[in-house]
Amino acid sequence: MRKFKCSICGYTYDEAAGLPEKGIAPGTRWEDIPQDFVCPLCGALRTVFEELKETSPIPAHTSQEDEHFESLRELTPGELSALCSNLAKGCEKQHLTEAMDLFYQLADYYKSKVAAHSSQNFEDIAEVLKYDLSESYSKANTVAAEKADRGALRALVWSEKVSRMGNSLLERYAKEGNTLLENTKLYVCEICGFIYLGNDLPEICPVCKVPNYKISQIGRR
Repeated sequence: MRKFKCSICGYTYDEAAGLPEKGIAPGTRWEDIPQDFVCPLCGALRTVFEELKETSPIPAHTSQEDEHFESLRELTPGELSALCSNLAKGCEKQHLTEAMDLFYQLADYYKSKVAAHSSQNFEDIAEVLKYDLSESYSKANTVAAEKADRGALRALVWSEKVSRMGNSLLERYAKEGNTLLENTKLYVCEICGFIYLGNDLPEICPVCKVPNYKISQIGRR
């Protein structure tokens, strides 16, 4: 029998074992699982699961593309805010309190300069995510692998998993609308950005593995 792995958190569904606690008997084939099945660990849709297969090693190759596939440009206020916020979190991890406070001040400053995009909607966000998942991550991973940049590769793994989760939630919202958010809570991991929809938090973040006290509830506006 086959096994299918969640591309976001790594949970593996084994057809032989099933998932009795969710009413799925041992021996249940993947195609016979209900269409509304979600990952029991991270809540992602079944569409993000991939069949586990034995694969042959892929020979290394050098990209013919210019490693600077994105032209150098001035960062937007939103990008600068996100950058400073991430640097602040790095300082917090190193117990550099003064530097952390300064980076958070910079993040707030640039955030205040971000223009509101009233015309932007969930469909626009979904298109950006789909482009990243289909093209941007592949390019970035190729360059990071060629440079043997382990830090960049780790960050890309986390970022791609978070993007897949965001895309999965947008797909669910497109089908279910506001009912998706009824009688449930929304959480975001402060470290990697993983989004969790549910009332019972996992013990650790499914993506970056930090304790769940680092996963904050997002209030309704």
